[in-house]
Amino acid sequence: MVARVYESREAGSCLVVLAERLWPRGISREELKVDAWPKELTPSDELRRWFSHDPAKWEEFKSRYFRELDSRREAVKELCSRIRERGCAVLLYSARDREHNSAVALAEYLQRACQEA
Repeated sequence: MVARVYESREAGSCLVVLAERLWPRGISREELKVDAWPKELTPSDELRRWFSHDPAKWEEFKSRYFRELDSRREAVKELCSRIRERGCAVLLYSARDREHNSAVALAEYLQRACQEA
């Protein structure tokens, strides 16, 4: 499941993961209450800047991002393990676009990667 950090959400017992490289503006760490912030599994600064939340670049962004994630197998396995322990995860994002953001892409990648791990 993905959710925007600025909206109320019910995570229940799910692992709450911040899927952003930068901490969201205007929210304190106490307010957000995340279980994990795996910066190594977020898009690189270079990729983030290139994408710039342009929906026309979405497919290429995912392709490049997935290649970055492929090179970070151990961190992916660790996150998959933590998700399995909890049974579910909520991936948080701060972008305005609900369909084209790093959490949506990471969720797609983890769906496949966690089945393989």
